[in-house]
Amino acid sequence: MIEAVIFDLDGSMVDSMWVWRSVDIEYLGRRGIAMPEDLQASIGGRSFTETAIYFKERFRLPDSLETIKADWNRMAWDKYTHEVPLKKGVLELLQFCRRQGIKMGIATSNSRELVENIVAVHHLEHFFTCIVTGCDVAKGKPAPDIYLAAAKFLKVVPANCLVFEDIVHGIQAGKAAGMKVCAVYDKYSEYQEAEKKILADYYTREFTELLEDGTL
Repeated sequence: MIEAVIFDLDGSMVDSMWVWRSVDIEYLGRRGIAMPEDLQASIGGRSFTETAIYFKERFRLPDSLETIKADWNRMAWDKYTHEVPLKKGVLELLQFCRRQGIKMGIATSNSRELVENIVAVHHLEHFFTCIVTGCDVAKGKPAPDIYLAAAKFLKVVPANCLVFEDIVHGIQAGKAAGMKVCAVYDKYSEYQEAEKKILADYYTREFTELLEDGTL
């Protein structure tokens, strides 16, 4: 029985994964560094802070972690405010869950500043009981920490939670937490599609499918 739904944000609720590739290219380019082809795969699932640590160590950046994260937030802010749409069917799904009395939370590797910004831009504040970021827990995805923390906030046992995730590390985190997971199609993670379908309990290309086929 589903008592709570926990959403990943980037690539799951909103079409935003392109933002970070753009930010990474620009950020490294300003420092005369070409973005490595394996970068996106290497940082998948890491929290905002873990990603900053990775950048600092891999690219030998002199800036502090706080400066790196502040730069990223500033670079991404305008794009999140004006260029990042909700995925098709997200609002309908949120409204359905609220009518059914299903609790809702967000568990994301993104920064709290950007998450709260995107939620406010789309006027979604009243849907969510909690927002948990990777920086709020000891380990980022694929560790289960972030989803277990969200379930604790929602006061729901993990087995009664359904997670929506678009990348393999996120799906692994939800499963490791003992939750059901629905894999979400995203162009950014298209290369992981076969693995996502194997790992997850459900799969959807659009959230409206879940309402139409009775999954929820």
